[in-house]
Amino acid sequence: MSLLKIYSEKDIASFIKKRAGESKFGEKVNFVETLENLKNHPAKYVLLGIPEDIGVRANYGNAGTSKAWEAALGSLLNIQHNHLTNAENVILLGEIDCETQMKQAKEISKEEPHSVEKLGELVTQIDHKVSEVIKKIVEAGKFPIIIGGGHNNSFGNLKGTSEALKKRINCINFDAHTDFRALEHRHSGNGFSYAFEEGFLDKYFIFGLHRNYTSEAVFNSIKKNSERVKFNLFEDILVKQKLSFSEAMKDSENFCCKNNFGIELDMDAIEFMGSSAISPSGFTLTEARQFVSYFSKIENAKYLHICEGSPSAGIFPNQVGKVIAYLVSDSLTK
Repeated sequence: MSLLKIYSEKDIASFIKKRAGESKFGEKVNFVETLENLKNHPAKYVLLGIPEDIGVRANYGNAGTSKAWEAALGSLLNIQHNHLTNAENVILLGEIDCETQMKQAKEISKEEPHSVEKLGELVTQIDHKVSEVIKKIVEAGKFPIIIGGGHNNSFGNLKGTSEALKKRINCINFDAHTDFRALEHRHSGNGFSYAFEEGFLDKYFIFGLHRNYTSEAVFNSIKKNSERVKFNLFEDILVKQKLSFSEAMKDSENFCCKNNFGIELDMDAIEFMGSSAISPSGFTLTEARQFVSYFSKIENAKYLHICEGSPSAGIFPNQVGKVIAYLVSDSLTK
């Protein structure tokens, strides 16, 4: 089973729009020939794409998240290279090889009996690929920045990081939803509950949870595991204003950032953002940028995952790539 398509400079040449007198981010990023080469490379950050939307479809959602990685490359590689954007500290690794699973998913009709369970089997295959690659990146002492796919890939991120560190890790999730649903077939709505159940996720904090899209069963599950799972409500932060945005970040930091943790950002938490579950109410892009910038600078942060973006959706089509480019550049600390 092919895990990974490793990129070379030639693979991204068509994305870069060169201009006289300027240097683009994509002209200065680094490449490696094998995963083993990561260990001896001086760059800290590793960019990895996951071009799939099978997990979203297995959760009765809309296709489209498979296109976020390509859209992100089109924008990120063309931002300016200067002393602030830090391209020299980035390795553009490539993408998880989802081609076989995407082809098989295309042949599964929604009308087919047990279609979501069949899609879930393909998600499990991608789980394996993601976790194996993330494990190698973290073992090499690098910080993976994972772009694209559904939130089902949180499971592979947590499993791979946990196995590399040989201990459970914590996670903070900027999301309108918990993705802590029942342990049924694998899909984008139960990546965290599976990671929790299988011993890869220790403490879990959901930042900006929407009350309207959280079932009583999920609230009960959180209550049952209240020592290890906590949240703050979007409504308490920006509607009722019971706590400020900075206070909300501090609360979540105190809960899960004193030990190793992953950063997950679901683009449906950003107001009107093109995503698999577009919301008319949510955080601003600037607030999402503040979140990523703040948490990626904490020493115990081990990875960043930006997911659920769907470039063709939303009121501003094709802005998803530009948004991801902002978020990635905000995570690149000196």
